Amino acid sequence: MNSGTLYLIPAPLGEGDIAWIIPAAVRQCIAGLGHYIVEHPKTARQFLKQIGCVLPLQKISMQVLDEHTRFKELANLLSPLLAGNDVGLLSEAGCPAVADPGAELVRLAHQKNLRVVPLVGPSSILLALMASGLNGQRFVFHGYLPIEKNRRIKTIIELEKDSIARDQTQIFIETPYRNQKLLESLVLTCRDDTALCIACNLTAASETISTRTIKEWKRTLPGLKDKPAIFLLHGK
Repeated sequence: MNSGTLYLIPAPLGEGDIAWIIPAAVRQCIAGLGHYIVEHPKTARQFLKQIGCVLPLQKISMQVLDEHTRFKELANLLSPLLAGNDVGLLSEAGCPAVADPGAELVRLAHQKNLRVVPLVGPSSILLALMASGLNGQRFVFHGYLPIEKNRRIKTIIELEKDSIARDQTQIFIETPYRNQKLLESLVLTCRDDTALCIACNLTAASETISTRTIKEWKRTLPGLKDKPAIFLLHGK
């Protein structure tokens, strides 16, 4: 029996026209899948309704992969693939396995010689980098910065120094309700001539992307609390 294919399915970053965000070929590819590995079944079902899945939702198998999933449980998630079924790995937002708990599952799929197919869709990291005007040749994504204030400030100083020394764009994110605190730390810590791009609500009707120097941001800070955002920093 031939093994199935693991499709890596990007999900919308927020509210928006699904036809604009997810290409028609991708929607067609995944519309007939009967097996999914998801982070949250409720939002996964909402996504499947939007793409126009062929099967009734109650007949679609959904296994959960989140931050609580233990490594020894991953093999069981791949069982449908080994039985010959195609499976979709669906991110909660953006691309699976990028700032997402799916990376170890994908690695295990490779170890088992399973076919892995990444599908086209939104990535907040690349969309923000494209629109930032900052260095797209050398960049690093750091995920979340430390929550504790002193550690966060120390990390920001180190990132800025690395950016200057390596001509490198530093990219990071924060939980939406802590975005404002992070922004305040950035403008208080970084040099005035350091460039900072804030990309907020990407792909949504309310999307805003702006790159300014820290000195310019100090004049007017945007309100970011509870808004999904990604930050890109480049020092001179």
